[in-house]
Amino acid sequence: MKENLKKLIDIGKNLKILIVEDDPLLRREIVSILNVIFDDITFAVDGQDGFQKYLDTKYDFIITDIHMPNLNGINMAKKIREKNDRIPIIILSANSDPHYFIESIKIGVAGYILKPLDFEQMYHVLYETIENIKLKHDVFRQKQLLSEINNDLEQQMIGRISEIYSLNEEIQATQKEVLFTIGTICESRSKETGNHVKRVALYSKILATHYGLSNDEITLLREASPMHDIGKIAIPDAILNKEGRLTDKEREVMNTHTTLGYKMLQHSKRKLLKVSSIIAHEHHEKYDGTGYPRGIKGEQISIYARITALADVFDALGSDRCYKKAWEDEKIFEMIKNESGKQFDPKLVYIFFDNLNEFLEVREAHRDILE
Repeated sequence: MKENLKKLIDIGKNLKILIVEDDPLLRREIVSILNVIFDDITFAVDGQDGFQKYLDTKYDFIITDIHMPNLNGINMAKKIREKNDRIPIIILSANSDPHYFIESIKIGVAGYILKPLDFEQMYHVLYETIENIKLKHDVFRQKQLLSEINNDLEQQMIGRISEIYSLNEEIQATQKEVLFTIGTICESRSKETGNHVKRVALYSKILATHYGLSNDEITLLREASPMHDIGKIAIPDAILNKEGRLTDKEREVMNTHTTLGYKMLQHSKRKLLKVSSIIAHEHHEKYDGTGYPRGIKGEQISIYARITALADVFDALGSDRCYKKAWEDEKIFEMIKNESGKQFDPKLVYIFFDNLNEFLEVREAHRDILE
């Protein structure tokens, strides 16, 4: 935390920020945290007030709550986006309504800060946002420079364009981190382990690499896999966090999370979200066709989903959940072997055991911290 705070203090002094929050107690808490970092902080008491202040003054970025009187944070952000599609907007909320998560993705938020406030997470999101602002300023300066380059300097122009593309990739990386954060939020709703989505992403990368996928596909899978359970946002807490076995009716409701996740993401034109929708839809399909929701089998199931399914099950079995204790390794290995050709792609099972040390190293490096 101290390292992130020091970095923020070094780079945040000259930035002007707008914070939109209707809770006066939380406003005071935010002031006590951020006054150390920023010299110029403006507060708005609701979305309408925030939008008006945005129109009156130029800000470097905006932090907003969702639920507020007069105009909520999502609708305020949409109005601001109509005026400016580049200003970073950070969501500050404990809300887990799937509608707001999907709307936030569409708006293109720069990050999430969860309530109750976690200082480490807040400093991390703010640092990433400020770095993003610096990158955008660099891109703008590069574009200005390019406009002044003489036609005789064509080769230099090509080099500058390449630099701009590299900077844009950095900006896209921040957007991808937002998806990872949303995946983490989904897991936290079901009281699952904090590092679950990170481990699943890394396990998926190992499987994809040894399966022979291209570097682009490996990267895409690693970044999309955290969204595999996005549909659980819409599952009632009484079912999601039930201790003990679900009834048949409750199981039917739980199983709908695959279709719900697919429907949330399927209409996006972004490749990353399209792959995320496929994984969300198919990660509970089984190689022998006995899975859900559609009962497809073999290579009818996307390789992205087949890989995520094995990575997810390996991590889930080895983690404590509200309805079970973690399994011993030998029991997990026996189950995976027995399900080769049934639940799992046999080639992926072979890769898993042939590279078992890599999986165990990832698990050891990213164990959950017990409170």
